Amino acid sequence: MNNTLPQTWQGYLRPDGRKGVRNIVLVIYTVECAGHVSHAIAKDQEDVHVIGFPGCYDNQYAVRLMLALARHPNVGAVLSVGLGCEYTQPEKIAQVVRESGRPAEWFYIQDAGGTRAGIEKGIQIVTRLRQHIRSTAQRVPMTLADLSIGCECGGSDGTSGLAGNPVVGRFFDRLVDAGGKAIFEEIVEMIGLKDIILSRAASTQARGQLDEAYEKAVRYCQSVRQYSVSPGNFAGGLTTIEEKSMGAFAKSGTRNIQGVIKVSQEPPGAGLWLMDSVPDVHFMSFGYTNPNDTEGIMDLISAGCQIVLFVTGRGSVIGSPIAPLIKITGNSHTFKRMAEDMDFDAGAVLDGRMTMDQAAEALQNLVINIAGGALSKPESLGHREYFVMYKHQDTPLLQIGCRA
Repeated sequence: MNNTLPQTWQGYLRPDGRKGVRNIVLVIYTVECAGHVSHAIAKDQEDVHVIGFPGCYDNQYAVRLMLALARHPNVGAVLSVGLGCEYTQPEKIAQVVRESGRPAEWFYIQDAGGTRAGIEKGIQIVTRLRQHIRSTAQRVPMTLADLSIGCECGGSDGTSGLAGNPVVGRFFDRLVDAGGKAIFEEIVEMIGLKDIILSRAASTQARGQLDEAYEKAVRYCQSVRQYSVSPGNFAGGLTTIEEKSMGAFAKSGTRNIQGVIKVSQEPPGAGLWLMDSVPDVHFMSFGYTNPNDTEGIMDLISAGCQIVLFVTGRGSVIGSPIAPLIKITGNSHTFKRMAEDMDFDAGAVLDGRMTMDQAAEALQNLVINIAGGALSKPESLGHREYFVMYKHQDTPLLQIGCRA
């Protein structure tokens, strides 16, 4: 690693001691019936983002996820919007957010008087919250040691395992060495690699966690009679799940894996961590762990990642709320064809324009630039796709992964 002084930028200090790279107002709706009003409240406002849960029923997994996102380090304030009939209560969300030291407000659309009245009320609240967090923001220096960064794969081709993911892995080594947190997931895309995964365990406890997560992923794939490999992967040159697994695992780099975390749970310390998003129960069906790429990205953000890296050989046009998404491809043809959407061309490693270390350093500089306020391509295009998964668990509920 470069021995020069750490590169620094200005972040946002939160009452819980964490630091954010954005300062947004988050609008959360608690049932699909409140979705239209919530999106209308945030329309055309660059620092107001929306997430929501569609169901009109109690689901503790989704509640934990939303509460973790509501107290994310990039979130300065929250408005929670409900219709008035649902189980998930916007008042409770606002209460938990206030306990974290952030301002939060809530209302029911039924009480506000309907669509137009609800939109008007919400805009007034959001305007007030935005002014408050802008005027009271505490700016502090940040370095790589203050960052939690996640990585997700999607639309892989042959270059993903040769360049896209390895460059991320090399950057993750640098991030871990600097004292930061690196999180990777998609255990169902690591089938066939058990011995390699376990050899990277940092401790006996971590080895046990990794073994359990791996075996559960195998049972899941067997139960649905399908492994995480798609027609798009085959079209991109991949042939087997083991081949895809080797490429997907490359994004973890070479450092020891400290342990396994669950969705909505922050890593308890610095280093490299695996996120396990496979449900613990056996009512599994296809799509539970990977209904779409956006779901995995939201899982990583729920663990406190201020920035998420997204590797795709075939290209993608998604973004995310709350945390900037940086899209990386190992396919230079994809980068040129979709230059408006892709942030980083790791294909430079394959054609000799960069070494792996040079590409990792260039990616690190891009991450620091975006952490300092520059917009990623998805941000500049206004992409804020999200998907809040609702899963079942028969094991004791985890404590919410963000500090109260």
